[in-house]
Amino acid sequence: MAGDTWKIIRLRWREHWLLMLGVAVLSTALATLAWWGGWLHDLERGAYDQALNRFTDGRGLSPHVSVVVIDQSSLDGIRANERYTLNFGSWPYSRNLWARVVEQLEAEGARAVVFDAVMDERSSDESTDLALAQVLRDTRVPFFLGVSTNANAQPLPRVDFAAHPATALAAPPARPAAPVASAQDTLPQEALPSSAGEETFPSDPSGEFAEAPEDKALASVTPEQLAHALAFPIQTRGVTPPVLEGPDFEGETSAPTTEDHAHVRRRPVPPIPVLVGAVDGFGLVDTETDPDGFMRRTRFAYTDGVNTYPTLPLRVMAGLYGANEVTLSSGKLRVGTRTYAVDSDGGAAIDYGGGELHERFHTLPLLEVLDGWVRRENGQPSGLPAEALRGKVVVIGGTALGLGDIKATSFRAEVPGVMKQAAVLDTLLGSGRFITRTPLAVDVSLTLVVALISVVLLMTTRWLPLEIAWPVALLLGMYLVTGRFLSSGTHVLTALPAMAGLLASVTAVAFNHLVANRETEFVRTAFSRFMEPKLVEQMISERKLPRLDGENVEISAFFSDIRGFSTFSERFKEDPRSLVRILNTYLTRVSGALLKEGGCLDKYIGDAVVCLFGAPMRQDDHAVRACRGALAAKAEVDKLREEFRVKGLPDVYTRIGVNSAVNFVGNFGSEQLFSYTAIGDGMNLAARLEGANKAYGSVIMIGPRTYELAREHIEVRELDRVRVAGKTEAVTVYELLALKGGLDAGKRATVERYHAALALYREARFDEAAARLEALKADAPEDGPTQALLERCHKYAKAPPPEFDGVASLDK
Repeated sequence: MAGDTWKIIRLRWREHWLLMLGVAVLSTALATLAWWGGWLHDLERGAYDQALNRFTDGRGLSPHVSVVVIDQSSLDGIRANERYTLNFGSWPYSRNLWARVVEQLEAEGARAVVFDAVMDERSSDESTDLALAQVLRDTRVPFFLGVSTNANAQPLPRVDFAAHPATALAAPPARPAAPVASAQDTLPQEALPSSAGEETFPSDPSGEFAEAPEDKALASVTPEQLAHALAFPIQTRGVTPPVLEGPDFEGETSAPTTEDHAHVRRRPVPPIPVLVGAVDGFGLVDTETDPDGFMRRTRFAYTDGVNTYPTLPLRVMAGLYGANEVTLSSGKLRVGTRTYAVDSDGGAAIDYGGGELHERFHTLPLLEVLDGWVRRENGQPSGLPAEALRGKVVVIGGTALGLGDIKATSFRAEVPGVMKQAAVLDTLLGSGRFITRTPLAVDVSLTLVVALISVVLLMTTRWLPLEIAWPVALLLGMYLVTGRFLSSGTHVLTALPAMAGLLASVTAVAFNHLVANRETEFVRTAFSRFMEPKLVEQMISERKLPRLDGENVEISAFFSDIRGFSTFSERFKEDPRSLVRILNTYLTRVSGALLKEGGCLDKYIGDAVVCLFGAPMRQDDHAVRACRGALAAKAEVDKLREEFRVKGLPDVYTRIGVNSAVNFVGNFGSEQLFSYTAIGDGMNLAARLEGANKAYGSVIMIGPRTYELAREHIEVRELDRVRVAGKTEAVTVYELLALKGGLDAGKRATVERYHAALALYREARFDEAAARLEALKADAPEDGPTQALLERCHKYAKAPPPEFDGVASLDK
């Protein structure tokens, strides 16, 4: 059966391969157009988020990056400490606070400090700006600061990095610097930290910060110096950095009114001048989100049409590795000696490695760092964990809800924005693996393969359970396959091939149902003439439609023929219409008897009737039905013979053969004419049995398989063992006499006496067998099989055949 199924699948492929390929190509084209139109992007982002959560595991704490968090506990603790509040103010704190934090992080051995925020407005007390700048100049730990963009920012001149290398940061003009408050001048003596116990700050007679003399202004920088500090030499090859345009980011309210905000050009907002030359590098910290507000990707550089500006993590990486130039090409980012795989557009998806900030990075509250600074100034251990800071790039960022820096990632709907900067930095410093997209050509090729598999699978099998299960299996399979790729850092599109597969599946199912509807109508139209209409409708309603392209099925075949029909028809040589009326009456009566038993009329061959039981309607009792049909047909013929005798019409004595076997059933013929029939040795034997009735004097002869299947329901006489022409194996044939219990006592006695004589015949005791048959003939002179076997016994008694085995040859 598996071989037959495979043949059918190959046949359907040969017939419809061009259609299947066309459906796959069209589905791929439609899905690709939907992708380019942006209609699948939301679905893809959802699938990406699900797969990222399922197939990427948390990697534990980063060995390269730690985070000082401005959390709610720090805000509350500083507010609760009177002296902290007096000297640092409320949020946003005095820049002296950040000077103290940088000093403490340097003391703890931090590799670098990254401030995920901007300082673009001068403090009301400008001496604190000078204090921070001086600390940054004096410390050995590199400090990197964020820069935002705004539509109202002044344009910066183009920087010629060939003439002025990026490392030569321009310092502000020399002016008398305001005195910078020392550690001893920072807080009054009685100021106690929130966790310092009995410790006190160094004494300060004045109890206040020193202020800059009023006649000493803060330094300023020229636009050229500012551009040189903010821009960076990024060589692009085949990639164009995105332009800083569109509506201003959160917090910006001064953008000019325009009908099309998408084309508003933004420029970097300069930091306070005193920090230029004091900070080791500036990088963009504008929010990078997808249209749904989730942070999934980053671009490493942007342009305002004049200069190119790096994002903060890239600027930190370049500064730490002393890279004077960054190369960004299609699929590759090179910083100094390190190379990273990125997308063809120069961006990449962020490998967060988990959903919680504290699960990925050592985190320290800002308050603990301040308390550690106080303890250190008092000559005591800071109490800060060395493993969290020593040798680490420390990112300072807000996590408190009130700071407004809460964003969404694929893992969580609410995470601090610093998570993105820390994750990108960790990848640049550590694994070097971003999540990169496969080329669109690869995605489209995969899409075509998925669509082709879908349509071929469904159109060749045409199996209803598969039609129902395949869409689910397709989506699950795509999810698993793309998820596995994602776990290795490769983002293979899910929505595009899934959509094409679904389109192809829907088309294939529609085609299958169109074919099924056509086949259903064909079955109703064609078989209603050859089967009982109620059986046809039952077959259709139960969806037990035949495979019109053929299948191997065990059936019972019925053959009948009128004895001497040639002589019969010669009598109507002058009146053919009468012959047609007689023949139609005969065929109608015989066919009606067969149809009542569930048979399917195969064909009429002149006066011969061919009928199938068990196909196209599956019938487990096909052999019993065939036997009942044969007996019913014989009874109808007997009535018809009597009617014809009364009318003086010729006799229509009919012989019948029935055989059960596995045959190949389906539509056979040419493109011009075909019919539903069966072919095989089983059909040939049924035809031979019908003809063999003549030699045995029987009316209905059945084969061995029919007897085996129906023996509990019928009465038979074993006629002989025969060998069909072209076959070596002998089979036993039987005469069908009646249904079970329908045999009268006289006929039963005849059958028993015949069997006794047959046993003597098979033992080659021909004279004894003949004697018994002579006695039987005297009691049943009209019993045809008795007369036939008697003649054979007389013949063999006179001339015994050589090597007699009791098997007769059943010639054509």
